Amino acid sequence: MQEFFQNVSRYPRYFITFTLGIFFFLFERLKPLLNRPVTAIALVGLLFSVLAFTFFTLRAMLGFSPV
Repeated sequence: MQEFFQNVSRYPRYFITFTLGIFFFLFERLKPLLNRPVTAIALVGLLFSVLAFTFFTLRAMLGFSPV
């Protein structure tokens, strides 16, 4: 039973490592686009739009606003 709990306790560390690896990979792929101001503005605008869309969608789905 002790071995089972040791294995289960490893999953959060694996999840965090996996998630950080995905974000690091995406940042490395998008870093060359930040060299030019036009693509940097477009990339920041796209990121802001995705976050705003997610925020407002979750807010409407969870019923936090009387829409």
